Amino acid sequence: MAISDIKEYAHLSSRDVEELRRELDSIRREVTDSLGASDAAYIRRTIAVQRVLDTAARLVILTSRTKAGWSLGTTALAAAKSIENMEIGHNVSHGQWDWMNDPEIHSTNWEWDMAGLSSQWRYSHNYRHHVFNNVVGMDEDLGFGVIRITRDQPWRPGHLLQPLRNLLLAATFEWGIALHGLYSERARAGTVAERSAHTRALLGKVARQAGKDYLLFPILAGRQWRRTLKANITANLLRNMWAYVVIFCGHFPDGAEKFTLVELENENRAEWYLRQMLGTANFRAGRVLAFMSGNLCYQIEHHLFPDLPSNRYAEISSKVQALCAKFDLPYTTGSLVRQYLLVLRTVHKLALPDRLLVATSDDAPETASELKFSRPGAQRVGAARTGLLTALRTASR
Repeated sequence: MAISDIKEYAHLSSRDVEELRRELDSIRREVTDSLGASDAAYIRRTIAVQRVLDTAARLVILTSRTKAGWSLGTTALAAAKSIENMEIGHNVSHGQWDWMNDPEIHSTNWEWDMAGLSSQWRYSHNYRHHVFNNVVGMDEDLGFGVIRITRDQPWRPGHLLQPLRNLLLAATFEWGIALHGLYSERARAGTVAERSAHTRALLGKVARQAGKDYLLFPILAGRQWRRTLKANITANLLRNMWAYVVIFCGHFPDGAEKFTLVELENENRAEWYLRQMLGTANFRAGRVLAFMSGNLCYQIEHHLFPDLPSNRYAEISSKVQALCAKFDLPYTTGSLVRQYLLVLRTVHKLALPDRLLVATSDDAPETASELKFSRPGAQRVGAARTGLLTALRTASR
């Protein structure tokens, strides 16, 4: 089962967890107090670069006559779409730049270059996912309703098709996100009229998005319409697959823990911080890879401070790592390839019924709980300031 007592699982006292909160609140204040012109210049420069790259890519696709030119233009277009989706759209919609009071770069106004509506996504993502991160039964991003990602999700025969579902989700990720946002909005709507309004709003966005990529630009290309249409389809496919990889590597590799609804009972801010730290994972990235991932290679930092500007996550990460060392907590990270292979292992393994799996539901790489430390043969670590990292190492001996 998933974790129902986060302090017990983390091997930390209430005093420890409260001290951790004070340290994290201090990091937030330091960053918030230092926001200024350089941060504003960063996001404006990023938007300008993305728009120039998008325009240049479309011109290359339109004017080139070779396969190499088409490939270069299409790859550049996919990169531009990824930057707009992740480093701009995702982060602006989190309110990371609202402090600038710029109406163009504001969470309530930005509409991203994807099939889904930003307004619908903000509820399903900013609230349902970030507030209830990896809580089974509350976080609808936990497998996005089509992937069994923890043993707390009951196995059904349809999960045997999970490896194929995973591939389909990767290829159509923007459409999955669009439907995900719609379902969340319809679920909280009070009347049939409100649900219908949400559906119409999404259909309108889909029509505009598909019309732009698959009608307008091909028509403007004239005789090159087939070439342009193919490039747009391919660029969207590449963007979808990249976004899927980044999101899955931040939430579903080993070490990104899951939680029961019991854990939410009387949860305070300190325990919320701790849940975000234990329920997410990073992957190592240089400056280019970090930028192309929307700085979501720092998923731990993003979940701790989702409304702080993404260009600050690198500096925040060193402070969070120091806190993990201080409180003896794991800082879950690895190479992008390693994290994704761990995700794939979980996706394929949990396609099978539980009776065919070896590890217990409390002590598996993808599903663990505080009970793993009380199983026969396990050792509890009781030394002062000894936390989860040491406990995990001891229990694995």
